Amino acid sequence: MNYPSDIEQKLAFNRIREWAASYCTTGAGRRQMEEVAFSASFDEVLWQLSLTDEMRICLLTENAFPHDGYVDASPFLKKLRIEGLYPDASELQTLRQALETVHALILFFKKTKEALYPSLKKRLAPVVVYPAVLQRIDAIINRHGAIKDNASPELLNVRRAMTDKQAQVARRMQAILKTAQADGLIDENASVSIRDGRAVLPAPAGYKRKIKGLVYDESASGKTVFLEPLEVVELNNELKELGYAEQREIIAILRAFATFLRPFIDDVTAAADLLGEMDFIRAKAQWAIQANAVKPVVYDVPQVNLLKARHPLLEQTLKKEGKPIVPLDLQLTSDKHIVLISGPNAGGKSVCLKTVGLLQYMLQCGFPVTASENSEMGLFRELFIDIGDEQSIENDLSTYSSRLLNMKHFVQCAGASTLLLIDEFGSGTEPTAGGAIAEAVLDRLVKQQVFGVITTHYTNLKYYATSVDGLLNGAMLFDVQKIQPLFRLETGTPSSSFAFELAYKMGLPEDLVKAAEAKAGVQYVDMEKNLRNIARDKRYWEEKRQRIRQTDKYLDDVTARYQSELNELQKIRKQLIQDAKNEAKQLLAEANKRIERTIAEIRTAQAEKERTKTARQQIEAFKQQLQADTQAEADARIARKMEQLRRRQERRIQRKQETTSSNTETIRAEEQPLQPGDKVRLQGQEAIGEITKISATTATVGCGNLFINVPLASLCRISDNEFRKLQKARPAPPFAVSYNLSQRKLNFKPTLDVRGQRVDEALDNVRPFIDEALMVGADEVKILHGKGHGILQEEIRKWLKTVGGIASVADEQVEFGGSGITVVRFA
Repeated sequence: MNYPSDIEQKLAFNRIREWAASYCTTGAGRRQMEEVAFSASFDEVLWQLSLTDEMRICLLTENAFPHDGYVDASPFLKKLRIEGLYPDASELQTLRQALETVHALILFFKKTKEALYPSLKKRLAPVVVYPAVLQRIDAIINRHGAIKDNASPELLNVRRAMTDKQAQVARRMQAILKTAQADGLIDENASVSIRDGRAVLPAPAGYKRKIKGLVYDESASGKTVFLEPLEVVELNNELKELGYAEQREIIAILRAFATFLRPFIDDVTAAADLLGEMDFIRAKAQWAIQANAVKPVVYDVPQVNLLKARHPLLEQTLKKEGKPIVPLDLQLTSDKHIVLISGPNAGGKSVCLKTVGLLQYMLQCGFPVTASENSEMGLFRELFIDIGDEQSIENDLSTYSSRLLNMKHFVQCAGASTLLLIDEFGSGTEPTAGGAIAEAVLDRLVKQQVFGVITTHYTNLKYYATSVDGLLNGAMLFDVQKIQPLFRLETGTPSSSFAFELAYKMGLPEDLVKAAEAKAGVQYVDMEKNLRNIARDKRYWEEKRQRIRQTDKYLDDVTARYQSELNELQKIRKQLIQDAKNEAKQLLAEANKRIERTIAEIRTAQAEKERTKTARQQIEAFKQQLQADTQAEADARIARKMEQLRRRQERRIQRKQETTSSNTETIRAEEQPLQPGDKVRLQGQEAIGEITKISATTATVGCGNLFINVPLASLCRISDNEFRKLQKARPAPPFAVSYNLSQRKLNFKPTLDVRGQRVDEALDNVRPFIDEALMVGADEVKILHGKGHGILQEEIRKWLKTVGGIASVADEQVEFGGSGITVVRFA
């Protein structure tokens, strides 16, 4: 069972239900929407999702789909089961409209292909619509819902008699009216009126005794009375009796119809109920179209793999304000089944938590989810949540007492098929005790294989998540430069709370915030700084990796295109060579003609016969050599090109294998505990060294000629290959710098010119330049990159945003270079 009982209100699913119910047109559809409930049945959830998703696609693509005629005929059909009861004319009209709509739905889905809407076709298959019922209704009422005159012979006779009698009354009343008007007893503009179905004349109250008749009514002022002349009383009485006869005959017709319908009442009721269900499904589909919700991939096991997930209510609100929503990616598996999210206040932690809970609840209620259709979601037996303040004066519960009760319930009842959502875990009491209790509860939940999303600010929980299988740290990203949250979740590392940065932004006095930092202690401040550095470096390397992937893909495409072109060249090579041979033969033929003419001239000149023969043989040999050389040269050129491409491809594959092997070696090494002899790097620094001695919490690291004691948590193992590469790149460790800081300050130049350089080359020059500026304490530096297309400026400033200690990045003044120079000011 889900916990607590008001989980729908806490997750705001009741608002989703109301939103979807607004698209229902029938009472039956609204009743089904109100009865929607959480289900752990895979078949039931998948069935409801399939019906809704197929209807969504149908509404988007099918113009011929019946959109009108959804009415609720079920209530009065139930009463017709009782002998003697019958429908009225309006109910008969409703029944006809319902049956016609059901018939139109059946015909529509019969005409569509089986593969398009299999679930909807399966739902409509058992429904039966009897044409005889529709024909009987058409014989009784017209298209406006009124009883036809020829519904029965007796009714036709009665209505004809009523028409004749009404004509007699009208003629007699007009005659009496004209006489009274001529006598001045009734106003000239007066006309015959109807009161209680009887024809009457309006007359002044002072003349009511002068006109013989019965007073039926009077005006509100009492100045006018309505008289029925005695001469037409009998005619009106006869007309009244005909009206009673008409009603008796109509009732007889409707009773006869009810008797006719009772043998088919079960099938007709099923058809009416189907229409209510189709209205319910259609309302969910229309909501899905409006909210851009889809059916994800569903599995019958507990898991969550949300891609581009969005909170539908938040998205609707932001859309009205013209703001985009930041989508959420989150994955829970059997290996990493609890995500511990940390980050700044108002950074989106609670929204992330509620988005996961709401989408999971929607899914198991048969609603599409606002996420990518490639999302993969499993089913949970129950959802437990702890969101908001549950303090109660009536039950003598404080905020933390209510949280403890929730923890007790979670530990006792949660299992491997439970999805747990806890906001601000452990808060509400003294931080040390609250953090310790939260860590103990979290340890128990991990052992119980509970799936969950938990938000917290406690540092001990962040450390705990890094050392326990099944737990995964998550961070809500924060823009340090702009001091504002990015509302984007990144898993794998915890996040700082950025409390001091937010305090600066909100305008607290600087000396007060610095005093708070001092009270927090160097260790806490350094830890927060390291978390920021890790997040910054991770973003930088992810961007770098993405660019490398794009480059690799481009190179693969280019190689494939070249390979295809070379294959095509091989196909046409023979044709080209053949054409060249033909041309060469033609040229040789012409040359032969010239040779023959030359020989003839030689003979004429009485040249030696042997000498002439030798010349002819030399020409023939030259011709053969020319043909052989032409073909051999073409073959060699193609072969060299093919070999060049083959070797290039082999080098690329070899580099990828070496990179993969190096990464695998590093990952395997990182899984083992640190020990003497391991090569390590100090986190957040470029210093590298070798462990010479190790204890429970610290290690002695040899860095060049120095030996330093550092905490184990600040060391990161590196491979031997990486250690050698870093040593080559930095032959002298940073601790062995031969000149002092004052000398650096004297030699430092606050301007760097990277104009004409490529992006990678420019960044390689900018990084040490900024590091040097920070080291010497420069207030401001300038980077000359030129204007051009702005690419160099954009990449340099993107990197500068990831560097701590920078107060601002801006263009130089227009008169001194404008956007061609970036001015960097340090905090």
